[in-house]
Order: sequence, then C-alpha cells, then structure tokens
Amino acid sequence: MTLSAALGLGQTALELGLINSLTVLALFLSYSMLNVCDLSTDGCFTLGACVGAVVAISGHPWLALPAAMGAGVVSGFVTALLQTRMGVESLLAGIIVNTGLYSINIAVMGNSSLLNMNKTETVFTLSKALLKGTALAAQYKLLVALIAVVLVIVFLSLFLRTRLGLAIRATGNNPDMVRSSSINPAFTTTVGLCVANAFTALSGCLLAQSQKSVNIDIGTGMVTIALASLLIGGTFMGRGSIPKRAVGVVLGSFIFRLVYAIALRFDMPASMLKLVSSVIVIIAISGPYLKAQVPMLRRRLSHGREARGSEEARGTGKEVR
Repeated sequence: MTLSAALGLGQTALELGLINSLTVLALFLSYSMLNVCDLSTDGCFTLGACVGAVVAISGHPWLALPAAMGAGVVSGFVTALLQTRMGVESLLAGIIVNTGLYSINIAVMGNSSLLNMNKTETVFTLSKALLKGTALAAQYKLLVALIAVVLVIVFLSLFLRTRLGLAIRATGNNPDMVRSSSINPAFTTTVGLCVANAFTALSGCLLAQSQKSVNIDIGTGMVTIALASLLIGGTFMGRGSIPKRAVGVVLGSFIFRLVYAIALRFDMPASMLKLVSSVIVIIAISGPYLKAQVPMLRRRLSHGREARGSEEARGTGKEVR
C-alpha cells in the first residue's frame, strides 16, 4: 500500500468515523448516562437519512439538518412513551419502534426503497463551493463532519452539567433516589431519549448527504457499530469528565471505521463485514474482562509450578531415605 493510498484510507475512515460518532454520542447519552438500551437506533438513523434526503431534494439542504433532528425527537418520544407510560420494557420498546420505522421510512421516501441525490445540493457541496480555492478545499467533508461533532460534544458537555442534565444522569444511576427527590424519572427519560435520537437522526442525515443516496437499509447494524465504538472509546479513555469521555467515543468510532476500511482494503467479501463488526464488538466487550483475568491466571500458573516443585521435592526426599 502506497503512502497516498494509506492517507486516503485514513481520511475516509476519519470522515465516516466522525459522522457515525454522532450516533455513538447518542448511545453514550442513552446507554451510559441514562442506562437505557435503545434498540430503535437502526430505524432512527434511517429516518434521519430519509427525512434529510427528502428535504434536501426539495431544495433546502441546510433545513434538512433540523428537520432530521426533529424526526429523531419524535422517534425518541414514542420510544420513551412506550417505556414510561405504557409499561413496555426498554428493549422491547426499541424493537417495536424500530420495526414500525421501517414502514414509516418507506413512506417518507415515497414508497421507494432508494433515493438518488446525485443532482441535489447538499451541505457538503455547498461547503465545497464555499472553500473552493482555499487550503481546505479537499477536506470539505471532514470539516463539515468535524464541526457537527464539536458542536454536539460542546452541547453535551454543557447540557449534562445543567440541573436537567444532572437529573438525567441521576436517573440512570438510581431512579428511586430521583423519584424520592421529587423529580419525575419518566420526564428525564423522555428528554434523554429525545435528545439522543436527535443526534442519531442527524448522523443519518449527514451520511445520506455525504453519500448522495439513501436506501432503506442504510441504518442496518448501526446499533452494533455504535456499541462497539462506545466500548472501544471507553477502553481508551476510561472514566473521566464528560468532554474527555465524549472525545474517547469519537476516537472509538474512528478506530472502528479504520478497522472496517482495512478489512475492505484486503478484498474481504461484503457478506463478511457484518461478521467483522460482531468480532470487533466481542473483542471490545470481552477485552477489559480478559485483561483483568490475566493477573489471576498468572497467579494460578505460579501456584501450580510451586505445587509441582514441592511435590517433586517431597518425592526426591522419599527416594533418598
């Protein structure tokens, strides 16, 4: 692999990693902070892509971003409503919403499973025209994705320090304590899921405008990718402040996409990429546990060698007698 090819591979992985890191940041809020496993991520990501594409095709690429986020808020509200008001378990609520969103996404795309945006202006093409003739002209996609990620990280860092943000974090840690403090955990859960799904939908919208196409399966497996990236980021950054953990999440997303890109570079069949995702998730989840088991295994091996040594010594003593 030449140096230019390696740099191109790294840039592509960084662009996709930044765009997908918005979904990982959403999972960071819902899963790490709120302690809710939201399985509607795949459908919400596709919803954001579909709504953003339709609005962009109508001639409003910038308006597509808040429109997609608004659709994500509605998706998060429905998921929270099922959990908090209708007694549906969080996992089942996510599955139900994800299933229903498939039909809704098809309807948003005009009963089609594919939208082509080749002749459509997007935030990326507008940014490319704006940066034309500058040193950043070739990095327009990277710049747009980076600005979006920085804004979301700043928002999360500030929001989670507010009274409502602290209540959301407390709800994830101990909902009974929150309830005894006269704070409604149903409200904090609803707000947290609405904000998280808005980020997920924004991620889908940016990916659709970057690729200039949307298909109904664009969000398939996104929850697996986001979970793997979240765990990888946690392994690198560990515990710390919200900004530090958020940056770790973005780093985990980039690492995941880099591994994915390398797998593609080695001509791995497309049918095997989902298996690659699963293996990365297994490594990310089991890595810290296996790392913690290494000292214990060393102690067991050491005790085993000492026991065998003592047995051999006793056997030698008996032979001498």
